[in-house]
Amino acid sequence: MGKRKSRKAAKVPPKKKEKLDTAFDCPFCNHRASVECTIDFKERIAVATCGVCKEAYHTDANALTEPVDVYSEWIDACELANEGVVVDRRCRRSEGDDDDDEF
Repeated sequence: MGKRKSRKAAKVPPKKKEKLDTAFDCPFCNHRASVECTIDFKERIAVATCGVCKEAYHTDANALTEPVDVYSEWIDACELANEGVVVDRRCRRSEGDDDDDEF
């Protein structure tokens, strides 16, 4: 006589981890996905470089450093550098631009 088949629970596939971005928007020239981050774990240096305007940011890296961490540090450094800077966004006209000309 044969054994009865036991009912096994269906295996639940493991959840896929969401992959983090590796190409980012440049904070200087605003081009999409133009910043790439390279991490040299031997030298412990991480570099974020824009392929369009060639701006770069260097920082220290460790075993847990990811490209998104390097980009976030760059953005934080930009905000820190611009802290206290007053930007005048009013439109200024040059002396030669007169819209009130009568014909």
